[in-house]
Amino acid sequence: MRTLARLLAFSRGHARWLGAAFACLIISTLLGLAVPWILREAIDAVMNRGDGTYLAVAAAAIVGASALRGFSSYGHSVFGEVASQRAAYDIRNALYGQLQRLSFSFYDKSQTGELMSRATADVEAIRMFISRGLLGLAYTVLLFIGVTCILVVMDWRLALLTLAFLPPIAFRAILVSRRLRRAWLRIQESLGVLGATLEENLTGARIVRAFSQETEESRRYATRARELYDAEINTDRQMAFNISLMVFLISLPTALVLWYGGRQVIAGSLTVGGLTQFIFYLGMMAMPVRRLGFLANLLSRSASAGQRIMEVLDAEADVRERPGAVALGRVKGHVCFNNVSFSYDSAIPALRNVTFEVEPGQLVALVGGSGSGKSTIASLVPRFYDVTSGSITIDGTDIRNVTLASLRSCVGIVQQDVFLFSATIRENIAYGAATASRREIEAAAKVARLHDFIHSLPDGYETWVGERGVTLSGGERQRLAIARTLIANPQIVILDDSTSSVDTETEHMIRLALESVIEGRTTFIVSHRLSMIGNADLILVLQDGRVVERGRHEELVARSGVYARMYRSSISARHAPSEEGAVPQHPAPGLVTGPGTSEEGQ
Repeated sequence: MRTLARLLAFSRGHARWLGAAFACLIISTLLGLAVPWILREAIDAVMNRGDGTYLAVAAAAIVGASALRGFSSYGHSVFGEVASQRAAYDIRNALYGQLQRLSFSFYDKSQTGELMSRATADVEAIRMFISRGLLGLAYTVLLFIGVTCILVVMDWRLALLTLAFLPPIAFRAILVSRRLRRAWLRIQESLGVLGATLEENLTGARIVRAFSQETEESRRYATRARELYDAEINTDRQMAFNISLMVFLISLPTALVLWYGGRQVIAGSLTVGGLTQFIFYLGMMAMPVRRLGFLANLLSRSASAGQRIMEVLDAEADVRERPGAVALGRVKGHVCFNNVSFSYDSAIPALRNVTFEVEPGQLVALVGGSGSGKSTIASLVPRFYDVTSGSITIDGTDIRNVTLASLRSCVGIVQQDVFLFSATIRENIAYGAATASRREIEAAAKVARLHDFIHSLPDGYETWVGERGVTLSGGERQRLAIARTLIANPQIVILDDSTSSVDTETEHMIRLALESVIEGRTTFIVSHRLSMIGNADLILVLQDGRVVERGRHEELVARSGVYARMYRSSISARHAPSEEGAVPQHPAPGLVTGPGTSEEGQ
C-alpha cells in the first residue's frame, strides 16, 4: 500500500480530473440507489391502494434517473480515464528521466528488455489501477455504505442477516489479495524475462542465423513463454475460484431474506414493495462484493508493478553531481590521474594506484592485455564511473566538482561499437550539436572522409539509417562517429579501439580521419594495433590494473620489457615466414603510416 500511495502521488497534479470523476461517481451512485425506492412506491401503490396512475409517474422517474445516471457514468469514465492517462504520462516521464540519470553501473546489472517491461507493462498496470481500481474501490465503498444504511433503516433484522455474511467475504478478499500479489509479481517478472529474451534475440539476429541457432533460440523463448503461461493460468484459476466463491456467499443471504421477509409479508409487518425494495438493494450490495475479487486482483497486480517501478525510481546513481557543482567551461586539456584506484564490484580492483599526467594536445596511448584497465581509464575521464580512491583533474579542477553536462561536453568519444539512432545521416552526425548548420555538418563529414560516400546516396544526408546503423558498413559507421565527435568540437578525445574490426583500406581512411580529430586536442587512444600508437607522446602499458611501463615508443622498445615483447609479437604477425628476411627491429611507426592488421599478443 505504501508503494501504491507513492505512485498515486503522481495523480495529485490532476486532482481536478479525479475530483470531477468522483463527483460524477457520487451522482451516479445516488441515482442508482433511488431506483429501488421508486419501485417500492409503485408496487405498494398498486398492491395496497389499487392506484395505477402512479405507475406512469414511476416509469418516467426511472427513465429520468437512468438517463441522468448514464450521463454521470459517462463523465465518471471520461474524467477518470483522463486522470489515469495523465498520471501514467507523468510516471513514464519520471521513469525515463530516472533511466537517463542512472550511472553505467546500473545498466551493467540490468537487462534492456526487463527495463522496457517496467516502462510499459508495469506503468500500464498502474494506470489501470487509477482509472478502474481507485475509482472502482470508491464506488464499492460508497455503494456499500449507502445500501447498508438504507437496509438498517428499513429492517434492522433483515439487515443483520445480510451483513453477517460480509466479514468472511472481506477476509477472503484480503487473503486472496495477498496471494495474488505474489502471483502477479511472478507474472511481471516473467514478462520482464520474456521481453529481455526477445530483445536480446532480435538484437543478435545475425549471430543467431550465422550459427544456425534458430531452433535453439525458439526453444529457449518457448520455455520462457511457458513459464509465463503457467503463472498466468495459475493466477486465473485463483481469481476464478475466488469470484465464484464470493458470488455463492452473497447468494446465501438472498435466500434467507426471501424466506424471512416472505414470512413478514404474510404476517403483514412488511409490504410486498418493501420486500422487493430490500431484495433489489441486496442485489446492489452483491455488486460491490463481487467486485472485491476484481479489485483484489487489480490491487495485487498494481502493487507488484508498483514495486518494480519504485525499484528503478529509488535506485541511486553512483555518479552524482555534488552540491554547488560548477560548469567546467572551455578547457585546455591538461588531464591528471592522481593515485586513482577503481573497482566495478568492490571486490576485484580494475585499477590500482594509477598516476600519470597529460599535457594539453598530447596523444596518450593505452595498451595492455584484455582486462588490464585500458577501457576503464577511458570510462573514468568523462566520469561514466567514479573513482574508488584518488582523483582525476582537468586543468587542475577535480572532475567531481563540475557538472556532468559541462564535463562530457568537453570529452568526445569514438567507440569501437558505434551506436547510431534510427534517423537520417544528418541527424546522427548532428546528434551532439542539434543547432549545427548544414554547412557545419558537411564540413565534419568531409574531414571524416565520409562526404563523398554520403553524396553518392540517392537521398544524401537525408538517407535514413536503419536500427543501430545496420544499413552502413563498419567503416562507414566509424567515420560517421568521427564526424559526430568533430562537430561537437571537444578538447579531449577518447578513441576506443576504433579500427579493430575493419579491413586495411578502411582502416587507412579512418586513420586519416582520426588525424583531423586529434589535431590540437588531448587524445587518449585505446588500441590493440600497435601501428596506431607509434607516434604517441606517452604510452601507458597496463597489466592487472597497474601502469607497469610508460614512455615513448622508442624508449619502451629499448627497455625490452612488456611493451617490447608485445611490439615484437606484433611485428612477427605482420611479416609472414615466407618473406625470407629478418624482421625489421624498428619499422616506421605512426598513426597514419603503414596500416597494421595484427592484434597485440598474437
